[in-house]
Amino acid sequence: MEEVKYWLWLTMVFGAGNIRLWEALEHFETPQEAYEKLSADDDSVRLKDTEKRSSKSIDMPYVMNYMRICAEKGVNVIGYSSENYPPQLRHIQNPPAVIYYKGNINCLFAAKTVTAVGTRKATGYALYAAEKICGELAQKNYVIVSGFATGIDITASLSAVSAHRPTACVLGCGADVDYPKENIKFRDIIVRNGGVLLTEYPLGTPPYGNNFPKRNRILSALGRVTIVFQADEKSGSLITANLAAEQGRDVFCLPPPDIFASNFSGNIMLLKDGAYALYDTEDIESLFEDGSALDEEIHETDFNRTNSFRTESTENIPETVPVSEYLKVKNSSDENIISDDEKFSEELNELTQLQKNIVKIIRKGSVHADVLAQELSVDAQELLVELTELEIQGIVKSLPGKMFEMIK
Repeated sequence: MEEVKYWLWLTMVFGAGNIRLWEALEHFETPQEAYEKLSADDDSVRLKDTEKRSSKSIDMPYVMNYMRICAEKGVNVIGYSSENYPPQLRHIQNPPAVIYYKGNINCLFAAKTVTAVGTRKATGYALYAAEKICGELAQKNYVIVSGFATGIDITASLSAVSAHRPTACVLGCGADVDYPKENIKFRDIIVRNGGVLLTEYPLGTPPYGNNFPKRNRILSALGRVTIVFQADEKSGSLITANLAAEQGRDVFCLPPPDIFASNFSGNIMLLKDGAYALYDTEDIESLFEDGSALDEEIHETDFNRTNSFRTESTENIPETVPVSEYLKVKNSSDENIISDDEKFSEELNELTQLQKNIVKIIRKGSVHADVLAQELSVDAQELLVELTELEIQGIVKSLPGKMFEMIK
């Protein structure tokens, strides 16, 4: 517990998810030694100007006060050396030095974990498959890991909740930031059911667009297997799948309902590249059989934590709750193939009014974020959240200098 403050100090100096932190630590035995020497002008590591200024301006009383604020907000903080640090993350490239979380992080220990990812604009076929397969896996004591986004992510996580099993959600913002808005109402029930919401980003960090690709290395590593339920060729799920493969994880894909369905083009690409086709839960279970590599990997971790997932009462959770009751959507396996123009028009119809106004302006040409905020008379922070959502949906993209333009 004592070392957490030094890990925090290092992330404040180098920034969350910055590989520079680990390069600096190669010169020291412990994070405490790194703090003591770097804050005292030790020349073991050549710091950038911004890092040097931070090492001077951020003192330990500041860090301790920050920890107090985290505690007041109900956010737990652990460092890389903590015994509660998820073992799946210890040996990946650039592991998060600090993890902020709400809920029970022990659900990730000695567990059969499966990362489920997919598009936010999922088809009924993909949603039905995610609900059925993730629900069945959860009932068999697999822990479902998702990115807490709308669509496939939240369907997968709520399938675990419906089975009264924990789920882990990796955020691309601060643990105290309510994003995405549609899923805020699910946070409490996930935690109450023994799950956890975690992030490497400090309190108050907005959902910047570039947070999510960086977040995906954690998302892919926590699951000992990754499933892609639906992805087009520009989907962020492909980043997660590729990271999983690089981390030595098996990647499964839901077969597309039609080989010409453009909204499943990402699945087809992954299947061509060697991902396994997913037909039922047995495809996943076979990898975790007694004596398998994954079984041995699990038993190397602290097995005593496996059954300690419920830390709070679940008395308010109904006996059986279908995911559709949470999401208020009807899942259907019927698919209609539409053109790219029709698909884009459909996507625009599903945007908020503010998002439609943003798109209307950007379609005229590249525009600066400050100009957008001024023309739309909106707060810069609110605009940033909407732009991030449009980036994630593949409608706009950010350019250097806070400029934005249309992708399609």
